Amino acid sequence: MFIVFLLKLIHCLQLSAAEVTLLENNIIIYKFVQDLHFFVTGGEDENELILASVLQGFFDAVTLLLRSNVDKREALENLDLILLCLDEIVDGGMILETNGPLIAEKVTSHSLDADAPLSEQTLTQAWATAREHLTRTLLK
Repeated sequence: MFIVFLLKLIHCLQLSAAEVTLLENNIIIYKFVQDLHFFVTGGEDENELILASVLQGFFDAVTLLLRSNVDKREALENLDLILLCLDEIVDGGMILETNGPLIAEKVTSHSLDADAPLSEQTLTQAWATAREHLTRTLLK
């Protein structure tokens, strides 16, 4: 189902010159940068300007976190930070933040705080903490 939607989306975007399109009752705002494609979707009753501000905030945060080197390789190497950006922007379908620099600041503060409780750590941080605890236990 999702793959069919993506194929329809790709076909629709090839025909469109705008950065906004409507597909199957979904508004799609998109931005292409080098070899990456950024999309934000919403229902047909959503405000396009709000969706565009979400996309712009996400893109600005990713650009800051990747130090203006926004390409596929950098994105894959820093996928944890990009996913944290999404987590800072949206929670349960509710838009929390659209300010790119503020999102990037929150993401970097999360990645620097290794002593935070496990419930507030990212999956990568939790694995690193568990690995450190296991290493200390084995070395004793």
